[in-house]
Formats: sequence, C-alpha cells, structure tokens
Amino acid sequence: MTREELVRTIRTKRSLLCVGLDTEESMLPEPFRSLHHPVRAFNHAIIEATHDLAVAYKLNLAFYEARGTEGWQDLESAVALINKVGGCFTIADAKRGDIGNTARKYAEAFFTNLAFDAITLSPYMGRDSITPFLGQRGKWAIVLGATSNEGAADFQFLNVGNANVPLYEQVIKNVSRWGTPNDLMFVVGGTRPDVLKAARAAAPHHFFLVPGIGAQGGDLNAVLDAAITPDGGLLINSSRGILQAGKGDDAVSKARQAALGLRLEMEAALRRRGVL
Repeated sequence: MTREELVRTIRTKRSLLCVGLDTEESMLPEPFRSLHHPVRAFNHAIIEATHDLAVAYKLNLAFYEARGTEGWQDLESAVALINKVGGCFTIADAKRGDIGNTARKYAEAFFTNLAFDAITLSPYMGRDSITPFLGQRGKWAIVLGATSNEGAADFQFLNVGNANVPLYEQVIKNVSRWGTPNDLMFVVGGTRPDVLKAARAAAPHHFFLVPGIGAQGGDLNAVLDAAITPDGGLLINSSRGILQAGKGDDAVSKARQAALGLRLEMEAALRRRGVL
C-alpha cells in the first residue's frame, strides 16, 4: 500500500485504527476454544467484524511463532484474509534487525512470500540492517523510535551527542534520512505525549505507528494533539482492548463495539483537526 493509498484509506474510513492481532490461545473467548483451529477462527471473525473500521492490522509474530507450524499457518491465513477483503494495511510486528544479507531474506519472507505491507525493525545494527526493506513500492520499514515499555528508559532516553538530546530523537533524525516518508515509519509509544511531540518535531512528515492506547494507559486525544499531521500521519494500535472486549458468545460483537468506539473518537478528532 502506497502512502497515497494509505491516506485515502484513512479519509475514506475516517479512522486511524490499527487492530493488533496479538492473539493468545489461552485468552480466547470460550466459544472458540473447542474449534479445530481456534486462533485462526477467532482471527477471521475479528477481521470480518472490524475491517470496515480499521485502517491497518498488526500481527505480533511471537504469538504465532511460539506455536510452530500451526501458528505460522494461522499467520498466513490471517494475512491472506486481510488482503482478500482489501483496503487494509498489514504490519508484520517482527522487530527484526540484522546484517544486509539476512535483512534481504527477511524482506523477501515478509514482503514477497507473506505479502505484508510493512515490518517493524530494530535500528541497533545501523543503516545496512534497514535499507534492504526500503525502496520497494508500497512496502514499508517501521523502525523502533521510542517504545512504551518500562525498559525503554534504559537506553532510549539517555542523552547523547553534541546536541545532548535523547537517544530516541537522534535515532529518529538519523534514520529518517535513510528513507523517505513514502517507505519509512517509526514506532512511537502512546503513553508519553511529550515524547510523541519531540518525535514529531524530529520527523514531521513520517507516519508513526503508535502502540500503548487503552490497556497500556495511553490517551487517544493526547496522542492526536502531540503528533497528528494534515494527512493523519498516525496508525494507532489497539490489541487487548479489542481482542479481549468480550469473553462469551458476544466476544466478536463486543470487539466490534470496542473498535467502533475508537473509530468514532478518531473521526471526531480528525474532523476537529481538519484532516477530513
């Protein structure tokens, strides 16, 4: 999906919602647990119930890789269905980061074989671990900038360089020069609006993938105030808040209600800020 297509999708759906399919078998609603492929069935039900509300889906690979062949087949099945229904941006939340030859194989695996639009990456090994994912039309590298976990403070907020700025700001500034706003995004957590604001100043034109809304305590309006751009510029992720909205026979309808509630908040905010 190109940037133009992504922006058009945001405006058509009046949404910035990214649904995180971090689907854990032990947390499935009761009606799905006895099915032959329970995770696959639940993912399909969530996709069918939310694809008109969501701009993107993010699949955290750990939840699939941990279950071996069955998990990988569930991953393939979910991506195939999202691509079949159309109009949604797909993210492999893999957080890969390796030398050039290995990175090229990761790009082949996720962009060519699995047909994801984007993959999350760690920039710790530098430019040659990121560039193999860039320059492919409609494909995106989403580089970790400032994350929302507690351990982010161990490195990301240390001041570095002559400018004495936090490491995450230096990473975002440097990495933004490796690609363009048409093939490069950043992960910036939604729990600290001050960090989002600084990240936006460092990369004014790049899209941000923003986790941390809902269960992790991030506030939607604070995120929008800190980092929205004239074309949206944000994919705001919700995982547990949607997947675990209900536990019984109403689990899928509750998931849709949760997604719709977020989408309506986003639409109102987009209108107030002149994006729509």
